[in-house]
Parts: sequence; C-alpha cells; structure tokens
Amino acid sequence: MATLKELASKEELFTGGHRLCSGCGIPPIVRLVLRSAGAPVVATTATGCLEVGTTIYPYTSWRVPWIHSAFENAAATISGVESAYKAFKRKGKMKGDVKFVAFGGDGGTYDIGLQALSGALERGHNFLYICYDNGAYMNTGIQRSSATPFGSATTTSPAGTVIPGKQEWRKDLTRIVVAHRVPYAAQASPHLWKDLARKAEKAFQTEGPTFMNVMSPCPLGWYTKPEDSIGFAKLSVDTCYWPLYEVADGVLKVNYKPKEKKPVEDWLKPQGRFKHLFKPGGDEIIEKMQKTIDLEWERLLEMDGKRVY
Repeated sequence: MATLKELASKEELFTGGHRLCSGCGIPPIVRLVLRSAGAPVVATTATGCLEVGTTIYPYTSWRVPWIHSAFENAAATISGVESAYKAFKRKGKMKGDVKFVAFGGDGGTYDIGLQALSGALERGHNFLYICYDNGAYMNTGIQRSSATPFGSATTTSPAGTVIPGKQEWRKDLTRIVVAHRVPYAAQASPHLWKDLARKAEKAFQTEGPTFMNVMSPCPLGWYTKPEDSIGFAKLSVDTCYWPLYEVADGVLKVNYKPKEKKPVEDWLKPQGRFKHLFKPGGDEIIEKMQKTIDLEWERLLEMDGKRVY
C-alpha cells in the first residue's frame, strides 16, 4: 500500500472550505478514500451531512465527477454509472480504468438505502460503497437510525421518564453485507489512517462490489468537543464497540486486537448522548451493553482466520 508520504503527495480530490462541522469524522475518511483510488474516480453521495456540507451552490468540495443521489439510491446511482461506463468501453468510446464510489451515512445506508445497496451488491456491480456511521440522522435533527447505539439519547429516542434512550441494539450492517457474498467488506476507523487507506486501496483493486463501514465521530450528535473526535474513534475500537476487521473472499480477519480491552464505559461517559446512563438506574443498561459487546467480540475472535461463506 501507499506510504503516508506517497498519499500526501497525491492530488487533493476533496478540498477544504466545506461546511461540515468542526471535528466531523467525515472529511478525513473521504480524503483518504479518494486518495486511495489509484485511478480516475466517479463519486456519488446520498443526501446527508456529506452532501449538504460540501455542495452549497455555487460551491463544491469535489474535484472529481460527482452526482447527488436521493437519500435512498446512492448504490443504484453508482450502479447505473458503472453500467454506462462498461457499455462505452464495449463500444470503444472509452479507454482506461475508472473507479466508482458511493458514500452514504448510516441513515441513508442502514435504513433508507438498504434495498438499493442490497440490489447493487447482488447484481455484482464493480464499485465501492462507503458508509460513514455517526450513529443517527445528524443532518436532519439527530433522529435515531438503526445504527444508533443501544441506550443513546436522540430526538426520537429521548432519554427521560418513559424510556432511557434507544431500546434496540445497533443493526450489524457489515454482517448483512457479508451475507451477500461480496468479494470484500471491512470495518475501519479514521484514527487508524493506515488501516483505513489500505482497506480502501484493497477495495478499489478488487473486482466486484466492495463495502466499508467506517466509524465517523459527530460532535453535534454526540455532544462532544471537536478536538476529541479522533480520540473517541480510537476509544470505540479499543472498547471493541467498533471492531476492525475485514472479510476478503469469504475469509474473516480481525485487523486490530487491543492489548488491553477497555470497558465500554470509557467510551460512553464523555458523550452527552449517554449522560443519563450515569444517573441512578443507568448502570443496568451499561452492564447490558458490556455483555453484548463482550459476546460479539468473542464471536468475532472465534471466526478470525476462518471462512464465513
């Protein structure tokens, strides 16, 4: 894979000056992914923070061909572009290699765009889908999504006397994608740039549909300080709430095993969306979260190095 020096020397395809929040996890993810394409790249984004914050007319942060998709159809849009590219190549109207990437938040991927993503994966289009997971519909008012962590307070799962935050566990989207038998799928985090860039590079080089689910800290919805975002991304991995692994040609590999697995409380406590859990009665929810995380981590370690499909 490219070294940091090589990555830094590549042309910047996602410029600064956008309107994304200070401390948002999305910009470093997009910059690294585009730099890892290794060829001309066409991008589309579902409606969401990334689209709204980077394309306020008449400005744009995209220095690549880019299409705005609706909330639900980023995967369908990039499928159509990729199909047109193949048709032009068959007719001799285009030469060279072009890469295709779709970006969507957790709302546009776990929920609204899941059927479009599933269809594109099943049809076998040659593209990379990146989900930046900040755990809610942050762009439209911090409503809960199916990626929202258990126990988290959002505007549609408010912690109070009726419920102590969201009552459902986060959907495991990466496993759902893997069940489509795609050639490559992975989870990543922006605090480990090398791992993120390597996975993006590998995904772009793989023929067929590929997928990456990337942790994306959000100071707005997590009620945290912008300067702490990368630290929270690291904590999500060190607590094993967000394990880093990849599935290549059906074989699962855990990419990072913390020397000292930290309690999930370390990740929860500094975030305002979980502050109610540190009041009387909240310890039961934290304990339930810890047990689930421990079980999921043990299950993942049992599959490490094994074929999962």
